[in-house]
Amino acid sequence: MIANPQSIHSYSLRVYYEDTDAGGVVYHANYLRYAERARTEALRDAGIPHAELVERFNLMFMVHRAEIDYVRPARLDDLLVVETETVDVGGASVLLRQTVRGPKGVCAALRIKLACVRIGGNKPARIPPPWREGMLALRGESMPGAATRHAVGPASEQGD
Repeated sequence: MIANPQSIHSYSLRVYYEDTDAGGVVYHANYLRYAERARTEALRDAGIPHAELVERFNLMFMVHRAEIDYVRPARLDDLLVVETETVDVGGASVLLRQTVRGPKGVCAALRIKLACVRIGGNKPARIPPPWREGMLALRGESMPGAATRHAVGPASEQGD
């Protein structure tokens, strides 16, 4: 089921005018949007897309906790890379570390705890084996020593 297992997933994007405040700095809440896109692409690239989790098991991942440390501002037209890696996988939860890097280094560091829940009732549910295995691959357990990085998104499609 895992298409491209890797220890850290990288997702590239460009900061657009719509992402910034009046001073040309990325609005703080947009880092959550960037992290969500990167998580979605990490799952897709691992061969375990959200849509399939919904279709096959009537389950979804829901953010249970989000912690963000803002280190330095990202600005209009910056090329950013969001790195996603798994810290821990429980029976019904996953802890991820996501780092947003810009041209001058780390812009934001996030710790995101996801809960696997049944759609409709939002009751915790065990993570199905293919998704558990995929999440473990994002921390390198399935492939010791793996350090492959993969970039997707608008910036990489433009050849930047």
